[in-house]
Amino acid sequence: MLGRLNMLVDTHAHLQWASFDKDREEVISRARKVGVECIVNIGFDVDGSRKAVRLAEKHKGVYAAVGIHPHNASRLNHDVLNVLRRLCENPKVVAVGEIGLDYYRNMSPREAQKKAFEDQLFLAEEQGLPVVIHDREAHADTLEMLSKFTQKIEGIMHCFSGSRDMAQQCIKSGFYISFAGPVTFPNSHKLHEIAKSTDLNKILLETDSPWLAPQDMRGKRNEPAFLPLIAKKIADLRGISVHELAEATTKNAKKIFQLP
Repeated sequence: MLGRLNMLVDTHAHLQWASFDKDREEVISRARKVGVECIVNIGFDVDGSRKAVRLAEKHKGVYAAVGIHPHNASRLNHDVLNVLRRLCENPKVVAVGEIGLDYYRNMSPREAQKKAFEDQLFLAEEQGLPVVIHDREAHADTLEMLSKFTQKIEGIMHCFSGSRDMAQQCIKSGFYISFAGPVTFPNSHKLHEIAKSTDLNKILLETDSPWLAPQDMRGKRNEPAFLPLIAKKIADLRGISVHELAEATTKNAKKIFQLP
């Protein structure tokens, strides 16, 4: 592992997941020891969003996003939207997410996904919050939906998996490109090129814990303490120091999430 870096922000983790129940406090402590001083804990359903908020309230440097993942889109209704709306009033809630479209697993009908996506984009606009976007094999529909909200909301393309052209389109629409463990995989050539070419002022880092552990930790449960490995890979690809990358991505995260 790398030594302790200047402050890093893990912009996407799910520490409310059951796999962290036995050592959640230790996980947060390990992250801080390597310089990951801020973690944005991301909701995926009502219960997960509530847990994310409670975790943020309990820990300094931990924040929350609340939202309904496309897998759970069929469960979104007026009452659920009102629950999310109330959660957004908490000062530790910094985004609506993760929301979007997933045409890989199709765990909710596509029309239900689109409606839930749009409803939550309106919620983010109403609340003045950025959005955290899940887009898996739904690039065209995701871009079309976001185009309706250009100049109205900003956000993050979580665990980006699109093309270089798509990345540029997203940036022009006010979105940041977030890289997770897959950027460290040897065969992720497309991601490597995007990580090298994307404006440094538009890059964010994430782990997506407990999934997608970086190459050196493949097969293990992912956690925020592994974020420096992702930072190191992107810095190497760009030919800059990991400290320069850490400084830039932390500045970006503070800007989009309005972190203190």
